[in-house]
Parts: sequence; structure tokens; C-alpha cells
Amino acid sequence: MRILMTGGSGVLGRASIPFLSEAGHRIDAPRREELDLFDPAAVATQVRGTAAVLHLAAHIPPREAQGRREAWLENDRLRRDATGILVDAALAARVECFVFPSLAFIYPPSGPVDESTPLPEDVYEIARSAVDAERHVARFCAGGGRGVVLRLGGLYGPGAESDMPVERYLAFGATLSTEDAGRAITAALHAPAGVYNVVRDGERVTNARFKTATGWSPS
Repeated sequence: MRILMTGGSGVLGRASIPFLSEAGHRIDAPRREELDLFDPAAVATQVRGTAAVLHLAAHIPPREAQGRREAWLENDRLRRDATGILVDAALAARVECFVFPSLAFIYPPSGPVDESTPLPEDVYEIARSAVDAERHVARFCAGGGRGVVLRLGGLYGPGAESDMPVERYLAFGATLSTEDAGRAITAALHAPAGVYNVVRDGERVTNARFKTATGWSPS
């Protein structure tokens, strides 16, 4: 399968590429300076001829800046605006599959959680753009494509904030290793359309639906 990947040099891109390559997929991962994700014409040209889009691009500010709302604005644009542009291009090009990694932290903060759990009205501010991006993926599905949203737990491992699960993610009940995230993104290429939680086993946020749909399981 020929794949367009955004964010190929990021945490999720680096975690996914070995598994995608091993599965025999052809990956086109242009660098930021090679593809302006906010330019609809450039995106349309890049998307043409691909079978799947993995929109993994992100701009997570350094830990010391994460308390400043303005530090998240570029990440918001990549989620909200770039996802919309990519979905428009993918629909026009009749791309088969569109995968977007969202967040498990948009759920209510207590009680057991699965994909049917309603999202709170007051999703915390820096996560609202992820919800907007999910709506774009739903639009891709409505247009006849197979859109897959992966609500990932807090990442740990190579490239992430810590090599071990971070306490605030453990407290929320949603953690995930970067290696397992890479394998999940690869598995998502063959998943039925929909929203899936992707976390470790035994957490408050359940991963049962994705495991059943794809055979993926965390290591």
C-alpha cells in the first residue's frame, strides 16, 4: 500500500515506519519544508495516487512551555486545519484509508471508559483541536472513505517524555508505549472505520474494541 505520512520525523512517525516497512508498505513522508500542510493545492498534489494517509504531524511544546496556551497554537493548527485540508484532498483523490491519532484524555476523568462513553462538554482547551480533527475524519467516512481514529494513551518510551509511564497518565488510566503505538498505527490501516482506544491492558480506558478489530495487543 502506498502511504502518505505526515510527521514522519516525529515520535509516532519514527515509531511506525519500521513496522510499516516490515509490512511491505511504501511510505512517502515529506519533511515540513517539503510539504506545507496548510496549502490545499500542495497537499492535493501530494495525496494524489496514495491509498492511505497517516496524519501523524504534531507540534508538542517543550515541558517548560506547556502551561502557556500560545505554545499549543501550532499543534492546534496541525490537528484542526491541516486535518481538514488533508481530508478534503483525500476525498477528492478517493483515498481508501485515513488514520488520525487522537487522545484518550478527552474522556471524563473518572469511571470506566470505552468508545461509547460520551465526551464531556468541557474537554480541556488544548485537546479541543483533537476533537475537531476527529470530526474531519468522520466527514471522510461520510464521504465514503474508511476513517480510523486512534485515541492513544500517554506515550512513554523512545522519543517520548519518559522511558516509563508518566504519573499523570497513569493516574488518568491511559498509557501506551511508543512501540505499541507504532504497531497500532500499522494495524489501523486494515481496521474497520471508527474510533478506537489504544492503551495498555488493564487500564481504566479499555482497549478491547481495537484488539478485537485488528488482533493488535500491547506488549
